Amino acid sequence: MKITCLGAGYVGGPTMAMIAAKCPDIEVTVVDPNEERIAAWNSDKLPVYEPGLDEIVRSVRGKNLHFKTDVESAIRSGDIIFVCVGTPTKTYGVGAGRAADLRYIEGAARMIAAVAEKPKIIVEKSTIPVKTAEALLTILRSNSRHGNFQVLSNPEFLAEGTAIADLKNPDRILIGGERTPEGEAAVQTLVKIYERWVPQERILTTNLWSSELSKLVANAFLAQRISSINSISALCEATGADVEEVAHAIGTDSRIGPKFLKASVGFGGSCFQKDILNLVYLCQHFGLPEVAAYWESVVRMNNWQKNRFTRQIVETLFNTVSGKRIAVLGFAFKKDTNDTRESPAIQIVRGLLEENANVVVYDPEVPAEAIQRDVLGEGKTDARLQVVNSAVEAAKGAHALAVMTEWDEFRTLDFNAIYAGMHKPAFVFDGRNILPRADLAKKGFRVFAIGKSALVP
Repeated sequence: MKITCLGAGYVGGPTMAMIAAKCPDIEVTVVDPNEERIAAWNSDKLPVYEPGLDEIVRSVRGKNLHFKTDVESAIRSGDIIFVCVGTPTKTYGVGAGRAADLRYIEGAARMIAAVAEKPKIIVEKSTIPVKTAEALLTILRSNSRHGNFQVLSNPEFLAEGTAIADLKNPDRILIGGERTPEGEAAVQTLVKIYERWVPQERILTTNLWSSELSKLVANAFLAQRISSINSISALCEATGADVEEVAHAIGTDSRIGPKFLKASVGFGGSCFQKDILNLVYLCQHFGLPEVAAYWESVVRMNNWQKNRFTRQIVETLFNTVSGKRIAVLGFAFKKDTNDTRESPAIQIVRGLLEENANVVVYDPEVPAEAIQRDVLGEGKTDARLQVVNSAVEAAKGAHALAVMTEWDEFRTLDFNAIYAGMHKPAFVFDGRNILPRADLAKKGFRVFAIGKSALVP
């Protein structure tokens, strides 16, 4: 069997590496027209940072895992084609700002139809709206001499930073297909691949539409929990309650559970906001405005939390940060990844620059050019925004520290040295609740953390 994956991004690369590692008899080829990205996958510095990914790729690359730019050849040879192309939020026309932009999905379908020389199983791995499979089938069967295609929905449920662990030991594998003999046979073909390492009881099969919708709903529910606890964090700060104690108390209720109750400066990443807005658009499209408004409030609360954090910094620093140096520690949207898509740090840094602050950013994995691009735009520069190579360097001469990402190294910094090099009073704003608040206050810092009372020396 030969598997082809269209798209060498955060989903395609790791997923195909795991399939190749677990199925040595299957030839896996990942293709992408982006020559720079493919070159990176074939190098010692992969374009995706995930703990454990390097080792897996090295163990199978050049054996039964290949990264290439020849898309058409890979489509011809593949028996199963995973579609892992981008589905960003539309920035134009109908549904702008909410609907998924499906041009890359449609482009992939048209290319498959044009070059395929035999029937194939097409697997939707990208996050897409409900009924996208119907459009794919129409395009494939209308434009190919070999119209006997089967389209399956197999959404990914990877959490960045733990993607390899999620791939090795997933909570579930979801596969949706048409309820026809041909569709059921295609589903079982994919089931047998995953059964090589995933217990059968964790492989769920549904119809196409249930599978497509489940991905959006899963991310919406997770984001909803984060926005819910973040809303309570503001109340905790106002009343003197501790949001971590509240989260622990409610998380011990078996009906609620403890996961995704970590208050923070806000959620980010490639999926949560995009998928919720897509869900909002679908609800509006199908005449369900009340449902749309309910889910849209999750995104509004997330944006409010980020704005609230920026406002707290400005108000605490005597209502002005103009000309002041603010050290931002962390830029990735979460630890153990170099992904900055929708990272709360982007909005925070932009807000501080609008207040005329001098912002100095340090992140152990995100390159300087990515930080500059995300904040300012492609090719733009601003002397007030600097990127440095260590937290200590960022803090030197700073009026305040703001923790944006929960990198482990930030927990054990030399805060005595940092305090000595900062302007006084020295402020710390912990957007992830990872720092030792009491110890910092003893050292002289004024400490402000999400959902907690301020600590001053």
